[in-house]
Amino acid sequence: MKPHSISRSLGRNLFVVWILCARPSAFPGDHLSLKSNQPSIMADRFESWLARYNRTYESRAERELRFEIYRANILYVDFINGLRLPFELTDNRFADMTNVEFRAAYLGFHRRMNQRTDMETNVTDDADVDAPTSFDWRKEGAVTPVKDQGQCGSCWAFSAVAAVEGLNKIKTGKLVSLSEQELMDCDVGKDNQGCSGGLMKTAFSFIRRNGGITSESNYPYRGQVGSCDKTMLVNHAATISGYGNVPADNEESLQAAVARQPISASVDAGGLEFQLYSGGIFTGGCGHDLNHGVTVVGYGAEGRRKYWIVKNSWGRDWGEDGYVRMLKDSRDRRGICGIAMDANYPVKC
Repeated sequence: MKPHSISRSLGRNLFVVWILCARPSAFPGDHLSLKSNQPSIMADRFESWLARYNRTYESRAERELRFEIYRANILYVDFINGLRLPFELTDNRFADMTNVEFRAAYLGFHRRMNQRTDMETNVTDDADVDAPTSFDWRKEGAVTPVKDQGQCGSCWAFSAVAAVEGLNKIKTGKLVSLSEQELMDCDVGKDNQGCSGGLMKTAFSFIRRNGGITSESNYPYRGQVGSCDKTMLVNHAATISGYGNVPADNEESLQAAVARQPISASVDAGGLEFQLYSGGIFTGGCGHDLNHGVTVVGYGAEGRRKYWIVKNSWGRDWGEDGYVRMLKDSRDRRGICGIAMDANYPVKC
């Protein structure tokens, strides 16, 4: 873990220690409901959460440990929600995980600088191209239902597949759910290593070299790496001819690219706020330590606040039916959580 990530985690841990020990007069206004920290109320919330997610534990000790983690997370949820930010947190299915556990289980993007292949198209800057003020590829039928990567760092495969699914719909008129598992099992090398992480652009290169990618129904997702089913490598449901990169650190170029097709992007999703996100326009906290692959499928505005529409791969019970709206046109050229730093897309001639 990098130094700034350690300090961020330490800060939140200190918050939890402070909040558990503070006197009632220490809490500012209505920013935190002290009643929620009463043992009976917190125990009832935990029981309700266990029933909602059908969660069981192997031992009493494990249950007690998970309750304390849940309690600390919920105190943070209540605190953040009391600040009346543009987004809210909730006790989603990750609420009994520490942030360190969450990061290890669900984040799998590994950035490599200055990587190019012979299948990469020339980067074009579309910042000057007139793009609509809002756009949503879901309304165009170019986005498959939200999927669930499970406790596996395969976000890179889901991000790449979603981008190819969108492009295939745009080019052929057919929306086909494609196989992340083919990438997990067959695209194995220095960059892409199944549940241990990978890169979307390397996945695009694999699909191009292989001549295409098969469908989800032909090669279903298992959430773990297995032997490559080579019979599926020739059973193509979609093809691409290469990939391109969106000019880095430029949200106008990203907007123009998203107006053309769904775009693979990487973000810093390692914060507790992202872990427990419920809805609204996400404004942080996060840094720019790119660690998670997502797919940008549109953009819009709510009042004066603009946002990106981002498809995630943590199931439909996370965020807004599996999506997160992330602040657009932030003052940081890298974009919120680094969303404009490393975005790329498949190409089909």
